[in-house]
Amino acid sequence: MHYPSYTLEREISNFIKVWISVVVSLCYCYFSAKFIPKGMPRLFSIIPIVSLFFALPLKLHSANLCGSTAFIIAWLSNFKLLLLAFGKGPLSEPSLSLPHFTAIACFPIRIQQNPPPKSHANLENSLTSQNRDNPYPLDQDGHHSQNPPPKGHNRENPNPRITQNGNTSIWSYAIKVVFLALFWPFYEYSDHIHPNVMWVSYCFHIYFTLEILLATAAAAAQGLFGLELEPQFDKPHLSTSVQNFWGRRWNLVASRSLRSTVYEPTLCIWAQVIGRKWASLPAVMSTFVVSALMHEILFYYMGRLWPTWEVTRFFLLHGACVVAEIWIKKLVKDRWRLPRLISTPMSVGFVMVTGFWLFIPQLLRCKIYVRASEEYAVLGACVKDIVAGVVKSIVSVYSLIGMGIKDLPIPGVQ
Repeated sequence: MHYPSYTLEREISNFIKVWISVVVSLCYCYFSAKFIPKGMPRLFSIIPIVSLFFALPLKLHSANLCGSTAFIIAWLSNFKLLLLAFGKGPLSEPSLSLPHFTAIACFPIRIQQNPPPKSHANLENSLTSQNRDNPYPLDQDGHHSQNPPPKGHNRENPNPRITQNGNTSIWSYAIKVVFLALFWPFYEYSDHIHPNVMWVSYCFHIYFTLEILLATAAAAAQGLFGLELEPQFDKPHLSTSVQNFWGRRWNLVASRSLRSTVYEPTLCIWAQVIGRKWASLPAVMSTFVVSALMHEILFYYMGRLWPTWEVTRFFLLHGACVVAEIWIKKLVKDRWRLPRLISTPMSVGFVMVTGFWLFIPQLLRCKIYVRASEEYAVLGACVKDIVAGVVKSIVSVYSLIGMGIKDLPIPGVQ
């Protein structure tokens, strides 16, 4: 495998240039959307920016900088811009200022909507209206919300925006940062560790890295712009099904973008062909196909290797499982469910086993962990040199000040 040679200074310089290009491009999109009507005219005006955002990550070679930048601009920002072209999505809000528009487009975030409290009667009327407008709303487990769960089964976290917001303490992230830091010396002894243990560590590494990255970006946007944000994860280790894992718990930022740009339009198209009852099945499969292609693109950015399509097979397999799950749920109509004591280990185990089989080997093929570890070592050495230089300068300044004081004449002393 060959990676272009680059220095830390050159990579940081390219990183700054890439993000200056992103900000300038988003300013163009912000002002052009004010004058160009939504639909095909606005889409044609935005397509050059979408193409540019797919090309910009190729300017970076660092596993950390390239991976995060590609995820943000090639996936999230592009999907938001495509929604903007048709007057939809978070960027289409007319009241957004330019800083807020740029932050929402750049950061993997979405402004949380807090509806005013409703009385019991108003809430019941609202749910009735919702069920009439959308005959098949799905709850967290993919069941129809108008059908009550079986007796003795409580729906967990029916509104993750309410229950999750604010519950993840700073200590939780601090612990994850500590564990993430411990992974790197752990990998140095990988030759002496059982392969299954290494596979499990890779799974937790991916989870911790994504959650810390998304939470950091969200916290930065919240601190700079005062935005109230939705959660990025919702305890994926407690997933009760494969659908619950992908739709309500894992990387909710990507899930929401796929729902708005792929699932909902495809659902409307298929509803006219096969009816709304079964339209969700091809819509779900189409969503997983797009997700697979986007992951293949991200892997290419990070490894510069042509895909072998294992990642695509991973998402097609999970898409087929979710389709089967929805089909079975529609047939039994919530009359029967597996207990959480059984469904959670089965769901999480299935995700981990298929990840070991198809997903993580592609990360190892790109040498993501090795390159990221080397980059952290280079960054640590750079920071160490900077700190040592600052300390040396401070000591030199104090030494000069001390010498100057000794040379000053003291009154009364000849």
